[in-house]
Amino acid sequence: MRITVFGAGGNGGSRVVAEALSRGHQVTAVVRDPARFHGPPAAEVRTGDAGNVENVAELSVGQDVVISATRPAPGREGELVTTVRALLAGLARTGVRLLVVGGAGSLTVPGTGGTVIDDPDFPAGWRDIALACNDQLEACRAETEVDWAYLSPAALLEPGERTGDYRLGADELLVDAEGNSAISMEDLAVALLDEAERPKHHRTRFTVAY
Repeated sequence: MRITVFGAGGNGGSRVVAEALSRGHQVTAVVRDPARFHGPPAAEVRTGDAGNVENVAELSVGQDVVISATRPAPGREGELVTTVRALLAGLARTGVRLLVVGGAGSLTVPGTGGTVIDDPDFPAGWRDIALACNDQLEACRAETEVDWAYLSPAALLEPGERTGDYRLGADELLVDAEGNSAISMEDLAVALLDEAERPKHHRTRFTVAY
């Protein structure tokens, strides 16, 4: 497949690039500053901005799927919404599918009726980005032309091991027998590439966890 990854220089994006290349796909890694990209040399590195409709259209022509793994700097969380709207507008021109790495804050917590962000123990420092991710998801849900899918990770997402194992869910937080909800960035990339290769979710959100 021909895959464009926006946010390719970040923690999540770099792992998506590595996973895609390991499967033999042709990857265009899009970053704002090529000097800060330290991912696999097999990727074609391009300068671009996911928040620029013209950039998105140009970098998605002829591709099979576009993956967005962008994360704004603290204090600029609102860019998540404007960026995803630009991505959707650009892809509406080219007809390419969009996969978005989003947030977990809007997932329903089993047995509570509330969402992850409603939990009294939800870290205050993550609240702004979680709220922005919720708005990002709503912006996707308002789109009816582009074929998109939104991936919400588990409650705990951090660098770790690639096991290749995960469980799929929809709008409810996935937890294990001890009540924990976690996934490594490496296995999140596995799930994302599995969805790219064998699409199961169209204009909807899904989630993954161990």
